Amino acid sequence: MKRFLVAFCLSIATAFAGSYDIEEFTATDAGTPDEYITAEFGGQLKTAPADEVSSLQDGRLVVRQKFTDPFGETPTAYQLYQGGKGDLSGLVALTAEGVDYSKLVTTRIYARRGMPIEEDVEKVYFDGKAVYVPGLSSAIAFVDGSMVQLKGDESAAPAEEEAPAPEVASSEEEECDEYDPDCEDEEEDEDIDVKGDLDESNSRADERDYAISDASENATDRFGIADEVRFWTAVGLSALAVTGAVVGVMQQMEANKAKDAYDDLDEVHSGIMAGITSACAADKEPAACEVAMKQYATYNTTEKYTLADLEARMDTNKKTQDSYTFARNLWFGVTAVSLTAAIVLFVW
Repeated sequence: MKRFLVAFCLSIATAFAGSYDIEEFTATDAGTPDEYITAEFGGQLKTAPADEVSSLQDGRLVVRQKFTDPFGETPTAYQLYQGGKGDLSGLVALTAEGVDYSKLVTTRIYARRGMPIEEDVEKVYFDGKAVYVPGLSSAIAFVDGSMVQLKGDESAAPAEEEAPAPEVASSEEEECDEYDPDCEDEEEDEDIDVKGDLDESNSRADERDYAISDASENATDRFGIADEVRFWTAVGLSALAVTGAVVGVMQQMEANKAKDAYDDLDEVHSGIMAGITSACAADKEPAACEVAMKQYATYNTTEKYTLADLEARMDTNKKTQDSYTFARNLWFGVTAVSLTAAIVLFVW
């Protein structure tokens, strides 16, 4: 039992980790140099193997580029390009203590916690020792299913301008009304540290991001299952279509039996009518003779009955046939509608 639980937990961790991993670098777009990485041949960057990034020589740089094409076979693709190291003075060297550097090359990197999985950074630079992300002095990554923070040297981070202290409200100022939009802005600003304590401000921002993310996931758990609902609805409609087709075929078989019985009696009826017409032809009143023969004369087939009894049986068989035919048409209609709806839901 313990082995099963361990294996189960490992499988969950692996599945979670895999969603943030970049399994392969398949983008075919040409690598373009910029101010941080320079091209060496032909004005373009050449691709770099992922396993060689952690052992780059001095003066070399690798950029990981994310390409997005919503209409392509692969909506999101990545590629690694190598070239000469350009001017990195405007970037902060980010490192993650205790994390294998090669794993940072193949995992998605985010500006902060709580971001959607598809909103990872588009360009990330590697020099074999640190990670560089334009515009960021810290970043978030997920390695082996665990979140890690990439931090830069505080001395290298750009200094934050100290904002002036907020003015103290005088006693003559009006008190804030709960419906005053200016008061709402002031209350929101209380969560933002304006004196330069960046860590505290980031901590508060992270707490809000986590709350928003949790609420979003909760809403998705409750309402974001449209695809699954459509799929299982389509499966149910497919099963209904199969059931309707089977029942329709059975109704058709019963209708055929009733039709055969009617046709047999109709043949007997035609023979008896021909006999009555022939027998009454020489009578003084042929019409009265035929009425009497139909009402009172009995005929021996499988059992003794009058022509009126035969016609009553024929009428019953006809009604039975019509009933089975209607049921057949109804079930075949259910099959057609269910199958059409299922196809629409499957391809939606």
